[in-house]
Amino acid sequence: MQLTYVADPMCSWCWGFSAQPLAALLADGDHTLALLMGGLRPYTTEPLGEAKAREILGHWHRVAEASGTPFAAEPHAAMQAPGFVYDTEPASRAVVVAREHWPDRAWALMKAVQRAFYADARDVTQAAVLTDIAAECGIDRDAFVAAFEAPAAREATARDFEQAQAWGIRGFPALIAEHGGRLHLIANGYTPVEALRERLQQLAAR
Repeated sequence: MQLTYVADPMCSWCWGFSAQPLAALLADGDHTLALLMGGLRPYTTEPLGEAKAREILGHWHRVAEASGTPFAAEPHAAMQAPGFVYDTEPASRAVVVAREHWPDRAWALMKAVQRAFYADARDVTQAAVLTDIAAECGIDRDAFVAAFEAPAAREATARDFEQAQAWGIRGFPALIAEHGGRLHLIANGYTPVEALRERLQQLAAR
């Protein structure tokens, strides 16, 4: 079954979902996956305040408890750096660029950006960091930079955000299945793999 994963690389619940339930579901080998960037905090310009940072870190602790997914052992260095702006557009754009130009690397890049931010405390709002991650995924550095900086990449990323909104997706992660010529919302929020399998089985039986 064709699945569309609506997510944001800098969404903590998406990190837990990608690494655990979704990975287990894809390991079944019964489904194909498309990526759509939902836009958690795109185009943010204000630096993250200390109170907001503490609130976000609290969410991360809950994700770690629910999923067992690793987070950086120390308080998140990148997020707590003075002047850090929690803009998720660049990381989302990196995934869109991979999807458009290197589709066989897009899922690997998505997971690598998530791991870099959450487990390794790297600042994935920075183009240089995203370029390093792309290179680690086997993508040519110069080609990635050219594609990432192109206006077409920004436009394609904005279209992803608009599509998620048009579908009524306001929270992430979300998983959509295509069946019988229609789209079906399978999950909106962190969902255990057993529940995902059951819902997809019920959908297939219709």
